[in-house]
Formats: sequence, C-alpha cells, structure tokens
Amino acid sequence: MKLIMQFMKPYRRLLVFTLLFIILDVIGALYIPTLVAQMMNEGTSGSTVHDLYITGVQIIIASLVSGVGAILGGYTCSLLSSKICKDIRDAIYKKSLKLSIYDFKQFGTASITTRTISDITTIQTAFISVVQMVLPVPVIFVISLFLTFHLDVMAGVILLAVLLVVICIAFCIMKMASPLFKKLQKLLDRMSTVLLENLTGVRVIRAFNKQSAEQGRLDKTFEDYANTSIKANRMFANLDGLSFFSINLFVVIIYWISGGRIAAGHFQIGDITALIEYALLALFYLMMAQMVILTLPRALECCNRVKAILDHTPEITDLVKTDTEDKEHDDVLVFDHVSFRFADAEEDTLHDLNFACKRGETTAIIGGTGSGKSTVASLILRFHDVTNGALLLNGKDIRNMTQHHLREKLAYVQQKAWLFSGNIAGNLRYGNPNASDEELEHALEVAQASDFVHSLPEGLNSYVAQGGTNFSGGQKQRLSIARALVKKPELYIFDGKCG
Repeated sequence: MKLIMQFMKPYRRLLVFTLLFIILDVIGALYIPTLVAQMMNEGTSGSTVHDLYITGVQIIIASLVSGVGAILGGYTCSLLSSKICKDIRDAIYKKSLKLSIYDFKQFGTASITTRTISDITTIQTAFISVVQMVLPVPVIFVISLFLTFHLDVMAGVILLAVLLVVICIAFCIMKMASPLFKKLQKLLDRMSTVLLENLTGVRVIRAFNKQSAEQGRLDKTFEDYANTSIKANRMFANLDGLSFFSINLFVVIIYWISGGRIAAGHFQIGDITALIEYALLALFYLMMAQMVILTLPRALECCNRVKAILDHTPEITDLVKTDTEDKEHDDVLVFDHVSFRFADAEEDTLHDLNFACKRGETTAIIGGTGSGKSTVASLILRFHDVTNGALLLNGKDIRNMTQHHLREKLAYVQQKAWLFSGNIAGNLRYGNPNASDEELEHALEVAQASDFVHSLPEGLNSYVAQGGTNFSGGQKQRLSIARALVKKPELYIFDGKCG
C-alpha cells in the first residue's frame, strides 16, 4: 500500500475525479430501485399517468447519471493505474542500472524481470479492481442499509446479519489464501529461471542430448505452479458458493416475511422489489470485493517484491554529487596497492596489486583462467569496489568521482561480446551518438571488421538481432571493438580474447 501511495502523489487530482465518478455510479444505481418501487406502488394505488411519467423520467436521468459515472470512472481509473505502474516500472529500471553485479546475483536476473513485468501487471490489475469494486462497497453498504432500515427494521437487521456473515467468511478464506499467493510468486520466479536457462542454453542441451531431462525439470516447475493455483481457485469457488447461498437465503426470507406485512398494510408490492434490489446490489458488490480481496495477498506480495528492489541500497554508490575538472597525467590509470575479495570468498582474488597504465601505451595483463583478469577490468569500471588500496584515474581515486563521469572516460570490450537489436551503425554509435559515418568506417577498418560489414547487402544499416546472434563470435567481437573505438575515451579496456 505504501508503494502505491508513494507513486500516487503526482496524480491525486485524477484519483479524486475517479472517486467522484464512481460515487455517482453507485448513487445512481441505488436510486433506481427506489424509483422503480415508487412507480410500482403508484401503479397499484391508482396514480395518474402523469405521475408515472415523471417517475419514469427520473429513472432515465438516474440511469444516465449512473452510466456516465461508470464510463468516466472506468476511464480515469485505467488512466490512473497505467500512469502509476509506468512510473513504478521506470523506477525499477533506473534502480536496476545502479545495481552491482553482486546485487543482481542477490535478486536474480529472472526475478528482476518477473518483478518488472508480471508483478507490476498484477499490481495494476489489483489497483483497478480495488478502486472500482472495493472502495464503493462502504458507500453501498451504508446507503443500502439505510434504505432497507427505512422501509423495514427487521429486513435491515437480516441484511446486516447476512453481510456480516459473508464478510467473516471472506476474511477467513483470505487469511488461508495469503501463504498460497506468496508461494505462487516464488514458483513464478522459478519457472522464469528454468525457462530462461533452457532457452539460452538450448545448444548445450541439444549437444548433450538432455532434452528429456530438461523437459522433466520444466514440467516439475509447471506442475508445482498449477497445483498451488488449483488450491487457491478452490477457495474462490467455495467463497462464491457461500455468497450465492447467502443472497438466495436473504431473498427467500424477505419473500417469507413480506406476505404478512403486506396483508397488515406495512408493505407495498414495490417495497419488496426495492428491498431485494438493495440486498442484491450490496451482496453483488460484496462478492466482487471478495474476489478482489482474495487476490490482494498476491498483489501485496508483488508490492513487497518490487519495494525490496526500490529500497535496496546498491553495493556501489556515488560518494560525491558533482565532479571536479580532471587534469591529464602521464599515468592515466594507477593500481595503488590494490586488494580485492568477493563478499562470499575467504581469500583475496587480487592482493597488493601495483602497476600503472601510461598515456599512449598498451598495458597487457596475462594470466590463466581464473587468475583475476576480468576482475581487474571490473574494478576499473567500478563494477566492484577495491577492498584495500586505491585505483587512480588521472591521479584521482575513482571512488571520488561519479560513476557516470568515470565511465565517460572509459570504453569496454567484454569477454563475451554483446550487441543490441537494431542495425550495425546504431551499435557502433552506442557510446558516441554524434559519430560521423567516416568515424564509423575508420573504427571498422582498425577493428578489421570493414570487409565483412561491406559484404552485407545493407552495409552499416544491416540488421542486428538481440545479442548479435545473427553474427559469428568473431564478427561480434570485432564490432564490439569498433564500438569502443568510436567512443574515443581516455582508456580502452579489452577483457579476454579480443584479438
């Protein structure tokens, strides 16, 4: 709830209009049975046609008010929920850009994806349902009970009792359903993880003939999710049955007591219709509210999962808000007694590392697999912070500059090349949007990618699939090198086999 209120502040006026339209809808819907009862009573008591005509016009006006309120309320509610959830998605995306590699491991890429897409969709659906089906319930209860008590005290007491019974049943079922919905969200994360592994690792699966084993593992996650969903749906079914039973029971009781009251002159035919309509409207909205309330544990769990990301303090943060002007040094980059240890490790990955990268020179770090070469690159980019010592860029500790300022001065070619969907020119301009075609051509020439790019029918405008999967590993690596060259930074970082 706090999450929704936090993002609702800019749209308070839209919320007020939404509530006003919904109240108009409710008042109009409840006023119609009163007018219908009045028309029936007038018709049976010998009223003039003129009186019936006036009542009919009032019914038309009430219907129009209710209809306009319902349409405008639905539109403004959808608009409000869309704006709020868009802002939440934007906030999660911006926060994910600040998370370190360790932070991503803590949450899991599949889980962050699920929270950004599925969880927020669940929150949006629940928000619309709550505003349109739960918030009107207190208004309907008060007006329905008032009108029912006004017609007959005994009928009002019976309606109140029925409503309280249904509310108690809904509360008990909601309490039992809450753990199931928490489990469902965890199972959804598990499904996303296994499915993502199967899709990204499909070549390995085929190479080792493990299709059957992976199918069984995926089927198990689907089955666990389905079984938990069935348990939750059974609770819905039980609540629906009990609610319909309560409605029918009230109608039977009203018909049973109204015969004697009509004979005694306390009731008219139209009054019975009005009583039943008040009860049906109140119980109908209550049933709708129950269905929404039963899904609230899932929506609340989604809110908690989203809030966990938004409230998470990233491992790497900017220690300064503004950057001072840098002075060029002959030693562009210096590792000053740098040691680094991963949070879950018992020993240093790097210990007392000392070296300098001279301006205009190439510095190569050679070592076997697992020796820490990629870790050195990560430290320069400040994907991790050093455990001891300092890492200096132009004589300044990189922790005393913003991450944006630091990375503006660097270009990175990672071990596993990655290209974005679009075209080749767009990928090359990723670090320098204003680069000319001549600069792109020069970078391709230096990266030895010019021949294969020009062999493509569309050249620089050739299509690039997500991840660059329509190119070979060597072609992707050369394009990644060209992308780094186009940026023209102070320092190039090449990780792994870049040649």
